[in-house]
Amino acid sequence: MKVSLAEIVQLLNPITSHFKKDNFTHEEINLNPPLRAELFSKEQMDLHANYLAHHHILSIKHSPELLLKQLSDNADILFEVNELLEQSIAEKKPVSPAAEWLLDNFYLTDEQIKIAKRYLPKGYSKGLPKLENGLPRVYDIAIEIIIHNDGVLIFIASPIL
Repeated sequence: MKVSLAEIVQLLNPITSHFKKDNFTHEEINLNPPLRAELFSKEQMDLHANYLAHHHILSIKHSPELLLKQLSDNADILFEVNELLEQSIAEKKPVSPAAEWLLDNFYLTDEQIKIAKRYLPKGYSKGLPKLENGLPRVYDIAIEIIIHNDGVLIFIASPIL
């Protein structure tokens, strides 16, 4: 499954909408499913990595830098969500355990954003292999790991590049 940056942003939009209204409709949930797919064991993940290694079609076309802009856009969304969660807590509105976790650990997210902005110079991804959609191949690999591992990033022992 290939997921574009626009699809990820679209998937994050319900998070902010949730805090601006009382609840989701079934239609919204069906239109914006979470980043999930069948959970894979280590052996299945190894097989999937080999599948991706052989089926990714690399592009030689020049494409604009997408990741740093997306990092900035995602950071804006995360900071907005954090503010909305803090408002909800201040107003004594109930929040989910995941929201509490995000509030308690937001400093980690903030730290990673700052590190990425500091150490990833403009144009850093120009040398990375890119897929036909213009995104670096490693980005698609990371998404595949996330959706098949219930959002947990793990080290994959088999080479996929």
